[in-house]
Amino acid sequence: MLLLDVMQAGGGFILIEDTVQCSGRGLLGCFINAALKRGEDVHVLGFESPETEVCAGLDSSCVQRLHFHKGFPDPLGWTRRSSFTVERFASQHITQLIKDTQHAKASVLVADSLSMVLRHHDPVVFCQTLQELRKGGVIKTIIGLLHSDLHQQGIVGIVCHLASTVISVAPADNERHSVAKTTRRTKSGKVMQEEEYFSVSEDATLSVQAKPRQPGHAQKERGVSEADPTSNLTFNLRLSEEERKAKEKVALPFVFSQEKKSALLKPTPGSGRIVYEPDANDDFDEEDPDDDLDV
Repeated sequence: MLLLDVMQAGGGFILIEDTVQCSGRGLLGCFINAALKRGEDVHVLGFESPETEVCAGLDSSCVQRLHFHKGFPDPLGWTRRSSFTVERFASQHITQLIKDTQHAKASVLVADSLSMVLRHHDPVVFCQTLQELRKGGVIKTIIGLLHSDLHQQGIVGIVCHLASTVISVAPADNERHSVAKTTRRTKSGKVMQEEEYFSVSEDATLSVQAKPRQPGHAQKERGVSEADPTSNLTFNLRLSEEERKAKEKVALPFVFSQEKKSALLKPTPGSGRIVYEPDANDDFDEEDPDDDLDV
């Protein structure tokens, strides 16, 4: 199960991509719960959800390692009711925020809405900030929720390109489940992709099962594999049995028969000698062999 492997391993930049048709907030809670159970400190930038909603269902014995930085309900800082605003989404502010935490170590950074940040930041600056946070050393894992239907597809594609893992959620035919399409890129450049059904329980536990193949799709693939690509050609690419035997009997021009090899390799008397018989018109002076040369 690729989705479970990504959640249990952590590391890198994990992007959860959702739409108004299917929310990824429950899946984000599962990733937070899994990081806390691994003993990691989790810093949540809460722009769209209050702390009570984020902590709902999490393991109570691990909640003390969760540090919530309040961006809700004033993410833009208009009424000064938030401790962390969209404007402060910069590598130096976030790094210092984590370092100021007691017993700070390599932590997990969670943004419950990258869309809120992206709508109020230049996309280039936003991507540079993510790159700096990934390479800063203070943050081990970045997990962000992006509402893809709020942005142009080109911008969504750029953010997905930065992520080491992209999880796109969509509704399923079964109301109890949703579909997650997970694309993971390893450091070696290998790309793994899988579609799975998942459901989230009240205690932020993730249940995953493989998505079965549709019978019609499998039948279509089988029909394509059995199709003959040479059936509509105006010429024949295959030989009959008689044509094949006749072809095998034809001697190739660059292949010598055994008889021809023996004739060529058999030595004959006088072979390799050069015999010169002087002509009557030859004027050869033994005393001056170069007399005929105009020098």
